[in-house]
Amino acid sequence: MAPEKIIIDTDPGVDDILALLLALSASAEEIELLLVSLTFGNIDVENCLRNAISLFHVLEKELAWRKANGKPLGYESLRKCKPIVAVGAEQPLDEQILMADYFHGVDGLGGVHSKAPHFTPEELFRHLFHSPSASSAQIPPENPVSLPHEALFTPSSAPAYLEILSQLKKNPPHTVTIVAVGPLTNLALAAAHDPETFLLVKEVVIMSGTIEMEGNVTPTAEFNSYADAVAVARVFALTSPSPKSTLPPCKSLKPYPDNLSEKLKLTIFPLDLTTMHLLNEAEFNSITNVLKDNGSPLAQWCHVFINATFRKMESLYAAEAGSSEKRVQDVDISLHDPLCVWYMITKQIPGWRAVEDRDIRVDATGQWTRGMYVVDRRTRKKPTLEEMGEAAEVEGDCDGWLHPLWGNRIRQMVFSPDQDAFGKEMIRRIFL
Repeated sequence: MAPEKIIIDTDPGVDDILALLLALSASAEEIELLLVSLTFGNIDVENCLRNAISLFHVLEKELAWRKANGKPLGYESLRKCKPIVAVGAEQPLDEQILMADYFHGVDGLGGVHSKAPHFTPEELFRHLFHSPSASSAQIPPENPVSLPHEALFTPSSAPAYLEILSQLKKNPPHTVTIVAVGPLTNLALAAAHDPETFLLVKEVVIMSGTIEMEGNVTPTAEFNSYADAVAVARVFALTSPSPKSTLPPCKSLKPYPDNLSEKLKLTIFPLDLTTMHLLNEAEFNSITNVLKDNGSPLAQWCHVFINATFRKMESLYAAEAGSSEKRVQDVDISLHDPLCVWYMITKQIPGWRAVEDRDIRVDATGQWTRGMYVVDRRTRKKPTLEEMGEAAEVEGDCDGWLHPLWGNRIRQMVFSPDQDAFGKEMIRRIFL
């Protein structure tokens, strides 16, 4: 069976790094990671680039350590196909920038670059990458440049959105899936620049939003949807039979053409599902402590920022409980972003369940509800086209929620197989 060809669009913080490691540690038959496209999000895009390059630097050290100690190398996907890394959006389309450095630290990885500087490469090769402030129109998308020495990635001088389109053109139609685990700005830019090429994607899988749960940055919004709500709404609109019916106002990008050749297949992993997939601290330590003590560079590097995240969660738990006491074995991290990659690895396994064709819309302009995922909770029946006849809209229905050709068609993932076992399996794959 051919591997799943994927692009990971990411703002590398802690769970983004775990998602990348999970993809790179997959077997060559499971995943072929073509491109890592970087966007602002948890932190600014400059720090995202530093974190991504540091990841590959640490993996170089890890593979050398495993070889020297007679251990299985693993990381077949990475060793067979080193991905391109491209730098993308540094700010949202039309909105004030929001970052999550209050949670992950100013570097996005709990201060790992100051706490363990020997894992951060001295040369980040910034000159080989696209500069977000430069004019993208002058940068060719087809010519990734080479590092001056052997490395596990290839830097691109093209902006991320053009590199995404380039990968979709190079590969057969509907064979590449985009897994987006940060704000969707790069995807929105790619879709606006060339919507027909963007629609050559097999599927877009995103970690974004919340339906029934409370938000994690506002009462109603999850971070990725809040950080660039306009971008999310524009990508969602491509799932609609009539994209203009849900297209938000946008000063920086033009509307889509009236007639597109097909609709986008889009699957969302909201907080409702991802929050329930946990990595427990005691479980993490039981697998990685011995490796860390024996000199594994990957275990030593990851311990710095994962333990910083456990301590952050411990303080949040204690604040909620009104107590400073919390048992170590009770501390855990939700695996929001890795779950999307796990879906790509195991999607053929029975147990994944989704609700199809949900009309989920994103509030891109609300003062208090920016980034909120809105669904129609009314019980009115949606008429068929035959029942509609010549009517332009359903009586008593504003914004076309009941119109058979209006609204989005989103696939919402609601259940995964082996929810309780995922955290341990992820750590086993990454470190053993």
